[in-house]
Amino acid sequence: MDKYRAYVGSYTRGESKGIYMYDFNSEEAVFVAQGVEEITNPSFLTLSDDGEYLYSNCDEGVAAFKILPDGNLKYLNRHSVQGLRPCYLQVDSANEYLVSSGYYDGKLTVSRINPDGTVGEVTDEVFMKSPGSIISRNNRCHVNCALFTPDEKYILAVDLGMDQIKVYGFDRSTGKIALKDIVRCEIDSGPKHIIFSKDKKYIYLTHENDNMVTEYAYSMGKKGPVFEKIDQQSTLPPKFSEDNCAVTLKITEDDSYLFVTNSGDNSVAIYKIDEAHKMNRMCVLPVSGIYPRDIYIFPDKQHFASINQESNSITIFGVNYEKGYIYMKGRPVSVPCPTCIAVKKMK
Repeated sequence: MDKYRAYVGSYTRGESKGIYMYDFNSEEAVFVAQGVEEITNPSFLTLSDDGEYLYSNCDEGVAAFKILPDGNLKYLNRHSVQGLRPCYLQVDSANEYLVSSGYYDGKLTVSRINPDGTVGEVTDEVFMKSPGSIISRNNRCHVNCALFTPDEKYILAVDLGMDQIKVYGFDRSTGKIALKDIVRCEIDSGPKHIIFSKDKKYIYLTHENDNMVTEYAYSMGKKGPVFEKIDQQSTLPPKFSEDNCAVTLKITEDDSYLFVTNSGDNSVAIYKIDEAHKMNRMCVLPVSGIYPRDIYIFPDKQHFASINQESNSITIFGVNYEKGYIYMKGRPVSVPCPTCIAVKKMK
């Protein structure tokens, strides 16, 4: 029976203290509380590729933790990103660089990771320029998400305010970046979160303003990454007319099902990826929580957890793929202002 440790980030307002830890196993979708690591506003968490370190954002910039054999965290250090608190982080596969995305200041930052796992110097940074005012949501750069490409020669930075995916070349030897290309999305669509399929051949992107998810075929051309738009689907149920934002997305390990959360409708949309690699919507159903900020698909693919920021809860559901519905598993887990989840398989 495989065992897992879940790390849940939060906004530290009210009763929230930082990173909440839970254990669960592969046979039961039940979270068992294991304590909290106190830190200010760890609203996004990411694991190193080898699962040895956990990195979070915080008011001071970014923070590093060593994951101990029992799953608990050993604080290593905090380091400034020379800007406002980032909203998204990713580490390269060799655990040598950390890329952070700045929503509020429109800043993309590359930091070196030291051999001991601590976050070190900033090797490069870009304050993206735009025509809008600093308080404007649109026409102002908001870097909401940034990922390394599979070969780690490029970084894809999602600019929600400018409706773009900016493609930066990445020099591993120096940690420097340079703008190479721009993929333009529909005007005012608000691209938000981006992921690769597990086979690295496709990209999925949510649009928080248009409440859509877009699929691109991804390949490498002579001049760099090539995006071919192949599908786009609504994340909302039919005839929905109230305010909503499409938020985050995850895909199953076999690339067969895509999950997207909605804030406003407070639901999850599930799509079956067919043989032609088109998205076929299976269902859009409520997650019994408010503002599903993140989602986690359990290893068995038969369950998922919704991280609900404004209802201070994690709700867990089973999925019936054949009949196209979800069903709640147990009572909600109470967590103050949860925002994200990262999961490590324990030895």
